[in-house]
Amino acid sequence: MNNSSDNKKNIVLIGMMGAGKSTIGHLLDEKLKDFQYLDIDKEIEKLAQKHIPEIFEQHGEAHFRQLEHEMISKYSNYHNQVISTGGGVVENMENMKLLKKNSVIFYLKASADELFSRVNKAYLKDRPMLKHPNPKERLSELIKKREPFYKQADFEIDTENKELIQIVDEILEKYGTIA
Repeated sequence: MNNSSDNKKNIVLIGMMGAGKSTIGHLLDEKLKDFQYLDIDKEIEKLAQKHIPEIFEQHGEAHFRQLEHEMISKYSNYHNQVISTGGGVVENMENMKLLKKNSVIFYLKASADELFSRVNKAYLKDRPMLKHPNPKERLSELIKKREPFYKQADFEIDTENKELIQIVDEILEKYGTIA
């Protein structure tokens, strides 16, 4: 990592599961040739050599959050990254401080109904935070709990009723105003 003028602030995507962080992250990466895409959840899985549901099951949420914090500590110092985070990353204020240091943060927002339809029933088993008798209600509770933290993003992007490319262009336009 050098300190040349080519170093650009990271683009960090935050928001609830189903908000489109991974999909949008990949699309941004394709458009930004000098950036690298990084999915914090995938990095945690590589480090732990387990899938996230297994980490939750075997070690609990606190352990997962510790691994997540380690990844944020490491990658927040890099430049030229498109980083998608897990939905709960914002609950640790230290994570947000680290990310704000060197990044432009985008909150990808959608309603509980929209998020629930995106996190299709087929994928619910892979969503440890939704292991609940009423997953939709749980999703609404999580949104309510996390929304104040998400609001600390530099920009809020509504992802409902938009084409993916519209969302990507909106992010790049806003990024260009401050990066």
